[in-house]
Amino acid sequence: QVQLVESGGGLVQAGGSLTLSCAASGRTFNIYAMGWFRQAPGKEREFVAAIKWGPGSTYYVDSVWGRFTISRDNARNTVYLRMNSLKPEDTAVYYCALRSSSRGSGYSLANLYDYWGQGTQVTVSS
Repeated sequence: QVQLVESGGGLVQAGGSLTLSCAASGRTFNIYAMGWFRQAPGKEREFVAAIKWGPGSTYYVDSVWGRFTISRDNARNTVYLRMNSLKPEDTAVYYCALRSSSRGSGYSLANLYDYWGQGTQVTVSS
């Protein structure tokens, strides 16, 4: 089993920045990719960003392109999400996810990921 523990959420004013962290522990030798998703009240969970573990290729939803940066520390099995120029519409619970298999195409579908963190709240005030 794999455990994912997120940290770094909080309350920030519009235009501010936050960095989320997600540390993976347990059976982490099969990390194919890690991603961040978010879910706002009354909305479906949506893809935010993902990183392919080996080469470090990154993928983003259009709405965060140029504002958010996903990165990873292979040695620590940790993924980060640096969020700049935050907007009130970025308010959501952010979830870290781990994908252990290369089966399936793309990176934005939640069902491609095998393990999920508990979520961390990000609130952006206007």
